[in-house]
Amino acid sequence: MVETIPTTVEITEALSIPKDLEFDLPNPEDEKLGEDEFLYQIDHVWKVCDRFDLQTDIWRGRILRAVREREKHGGEGRGTGFLNWFKHREITKSQAYALIQVANSADTLLAEGNLDPEAINNFSKRAFVETAKAEPEIQQIVSEAAQKGDRITRREVKQLTDEYTAMNSDLLPDNIKEKAVDGSLPPRHLAPLVKELEKLPEQQLDEIKKEIEENPDIDTVKEMTSTAKSLAKYLDSAAQVETLRESVVDVEQALQEALRLDCLSITADLVKQATNLEQSVAKLYTLWKKLGSIADRLYVETGASTPNLRSLLSCLEKLTSEVVEIPLDDGGDKIVRLRIMSEEL
Repeated sequence: MVETIPTTVEITEALSIPKDLEFDLPNPEDEKLGEDEFLYQIDHVWKVCDRFDLQTDIWRGRILRAVREREKHGGEGRGTGFLNWFKHREITKSQAYALIQVANSADTLLAEGNLDPEAINNFSKRAFVETAKAEPEIQQIVSEAAQKGDRITRREVKQLTDEYTAMNSDLLPDNIKEKAVDGSLPPRHLAPLVKELEKLPEQQLDEIKKEIEENPDIDTVKEMTSTAKSLAKYLDSAAQVETLRESVVDVEQALQEALRLDCLSITADLVKQATNLEQSVAKLYTLWKKLGSIADRLYVETGASTPNLRSLLSCLEKLTSEVVEIPLDDGGDKIVRLRIMSEEL
């Protein structure tokens, strides 16, 4: 059977974009109007606005894409025409490409037959954007739900994504997947666990998988999610700490000891802060060198006729000299002194 791609006219008709956004909102002071009816009318108007907002972004993305393609085809080849076009309309570069991505995703879903034009009306704007970012399998599942007439919000997208992740991950034991199917282990608790397990090397997975297989309950899943997160943070940070690379510390054995003593979280935080400190020191040295270089240039440009500039340079010597002094409070009662020394190894 040959699939037919919806035409622009068909898509426009299906989306049913209103000519204007004038609505008769219910009177909030009308005591005869029941609460349920009031909220129903308000919700209906909100959904129309939400749908209109999404459709507007799709078409704006198509417009921007057309301008960009025109630039590639007949412009100077540097994209300046495209950049100037959206800048004149007060759109940032990131916003422009985000809109183009929404348009591309909409056209792809429509062209592949995964989504009827009418079904777009079942999406909230943010839900459609989340769906556009998702994996093809998730897009298919969400599109099928929209095709059935379900209202798709970000909550539904997350729920469907969690369910797919829980049912299809090879990192979860079979008995955990079975509990996800019968609802005794909600997928929303399993998806974060899978996300953290994916960051770990194979050798770190066995104990966690064994623990949740033997104790398939929510508390264990939450505990193992936290453990996996700390493990990933520890391994990632340890790989970045230059001081550890130069030492004879067995990082893996230190990890096992931290696990045995149930102090993995604090150990992971220790290594993370060590990474931050090393990076801060490197940045401090770079800034110190730059500040000194600028001060030297200004000193050359000044003389006796600029006493205030010379005074400024004198005051800043506390930051440009080999010993850097920085007050830690407004009163100057506490001062930190750092001696900066660099040497070639």
